[in-house]
Amino acid sequence: MRRCRGDPAVIQSENIPIAFLLTLLAGLSTGIGSTIAWFIRKPRMDFLSFSLGFSSGVMIYISFVELIPLSIQDVGNVRAFFAFFAGILLIGLIDVLIPEAENPHHFEEIRKIADEGEDPILLRTGIFTAFAIGIHNFPEGLAAFGTALSDVKLGIFTAVAIAMHNIPEGISVSVPIYFATGNRKKAFLWSLLSGLSEPVGAAVGFTILLPFLSKTLLASLLALVSGIMVYISLDELLPMAHRYGPGHTVILGVVLGMFFIGGGLLLF
Repeated sequence: MRRCRGDPAVIQSENIPIAFLLTLLAGLSTGIGSTIAWFIRKPRMDFLSFSLGFSSGVMIYISFVELIPLSIQDVGNVRAFFAFFAGILLIGLIDVLIPEAENPHHFEEIRKIADEGEDPILLRTGIFTAFAIGIHNFPEGLAAFGTALSDVKLGIFTAVAIAMHNIPEGISVSVPIYFATGNRKKAFLWSLLSGLSEPVGAAVGFTILLPFLSKTLLASLLALVSGIMVYISLDELLPMAHRYGPGHTVILGVVLGMFFIGGGLLLF
């Protein structure tokens, strides 16, 4: 089992730039979703279902096989336990504060939007969705950053998983704005801005934690990040994946996601 190597100063100097870069790339992946929306009139729901299952498989595997054991090893069961559920509480409160109609993981209107075409009311919907995604992605940025700060390899896999489910989020922002305005650049810009909250979340979290950064705090952060990722996977990604695709497509994505992260950790 891997451990955090070196003292906190070494971790800061070597991993911080990479952690920020990974978080930035994960956030900017909403722009990929916006670009995809330019070329397809209707999002492919079977691909959406598979990709969300894949993303949840990666995050669940990382959480239970890597992050939580590392946290327990360094800070013990009790502190890891409370940190894990603190992460669940944090992301749960954010979900409660976001109205369900603008929740970024509810895509019931995407197909209606694609069918009905231009409607000025859609502009408000798209902008509210962008803000909702921005708020929701804030702790995800902390998750990607905290994981990479401890282990760059795990950070890469976490960033890939977050990026995969940010792509359909980008679609959910760009489609209503595009049909409302007919302006692809505006739709792309709003989609991109909604993802930038992830590196902002990483920066704010790091600024707050920097004066107290230690190996103990870092290990506790891993458990907190695990709680965030497990909540996102079980409460949002998997239910939505099942809504838009057959069960076998979803479970195939989950298993391949776990296989991808597990095999990658073994090989690299």
